[in-house]
Amino acid sequence: MPVAPLALAAGALLAGAIIGWWPIATWTDRDIRRDRSERMSLRALRGWSAGATAIVFALLAWRFEWHPVLPALLVLAAAGVALSIVDLTEQRLPNAMVFPTLGAVAALLVVASAITGEWLALAWAAAGSAGMFLFYFTLAFISPKAMGMGDVKFALPLGLALGWFGWLMWIGGLIGAFFVGGVVAIIALALRRVTLRGSIPFGPSMLGGAMVALVLLGG
Repeated sequence: MPVAPLALAAGALLAGAIIGWWPIATWTDRDIRRDRSERMSLRALRGWSAGATAIVFALLAWRFEWHPVLPALLVLAAAGVALSIVDLTEQRLPNAMVFPTLGAVAALLVVASAITGEWLALAWAAAGSAGMFLFYFTLAFISPKAMGMGDVKFALPLGLALGWFGWLMWIGGLIGAFFVGGVVAIIALALRRVTLRGSIPFGPSMLGGAMVALVLLGG
């Protein structure tokens, strides 16, 4: 494997750890509503945030290298880690985190299209965002207990980023979310962390499915 992608991935790993430890963890902690005595310690939160952000940053940098779309994906990944931690803690995805993420990813995708000249990709991105929103909205309408409106809104930035690459990436991210969610549910049941009637936060699975699709199908 060429040295350059490995060096970039290593740099992204370090950057992700730093970003996850301070700004992302601070942002996450601020948006958790639980009393301080009922939540994980700030140090533990920083550790999880730094570790997860470092891993996804390294994988995305290794896969996309210096492609202009990389900044948008890194922002999505970092914000997704923050949202996932909140979802795991309180089973909600705050609007105050989702919509700024959507705006930042959209702006960076416009920059990526301007640099690459791939303006049609923006149309795919918009379609992907709307399509994924409608898909999750339909699921939430059919079964409100299985899918929350936070998941529906989180689909907007995820569908936007996946749609920029076309329908194959979009489908991969969508299927990946339910695959990851299924694996998590089986493990949780096996460890007796949840019952058959219990619910598991789906935001982390949505992010995981998107990251798996980007790493396996991107580049």
